[in-house]
Amino acid sequence: MVTGRANVWSNFSYGSRIDTPKGCLLNAEGSSLIFFEKCKKSPHNNIKIFTHIFYTNHLGEPAGFKSSSQMRLDEAWERWHELQEHGWTEVSHNFG
Repeated sequence: MVTGRANVWSNFSYGSRIDTPKGCLLNAEGSSLIFFEKCKKSPHNNIKIFTHIFYTNHLGEPAGFKSSSQMRLDEAWERWHELQEHGWTEVSHNFG
């Protein structure tokens, strides 16, 4: 071990982070919603997230289905933050 460097071994357990993006983001124009939800059958060490995109009506409510996709947890967090950086805002909607 080299002195002065951080010890790379830690008590971190891969897959212990189970916080997931969940909820709904509305785009700045109010024309699309994207729902994020955890895939209930994914193992803790390989969490998958479903996203469901909807067109919206003039009230910002889901009006038509556009698409769904599945991604890894890290990709979902990246997407969540990227959308917020582009003006998408978190809104409250019951999905399912």
